[in-house]
Amino acid sequence: MHPVQKATSLGMGVLSGALATLLFRRMWKLAAGEDDSPDAEDLERDLTEILVAAALQGALFGLIKAIVHRASAKTFRRRAIQSRAAKA
Repeated sequence: MHPVQKATSLGMGVLSGALATLLFRRMWKLAAGEDDSPDAEDLERDLTEILVAAALQGALFGLIKAIVHRASAKTFRRRAIQSRAAKA
């Protein structure tokens, strides 16, 4: 992997994590009507609620990460091809 692509990928990973966190908080607030999602160590919360929140959060993080990294890779490849064409 090209060093510039590695740096871009790292930045996009941070961005996708932040975006997924914001989306999950909004989705949880809409679905459960609560500001905070359940913590696994909170013994007052039902296990089902904790597992649903964890599954939703994991799926959302994976989806956002895949979308962002795929778009980043395609953009990098397109720009690399354009750069080579301009040099020729």
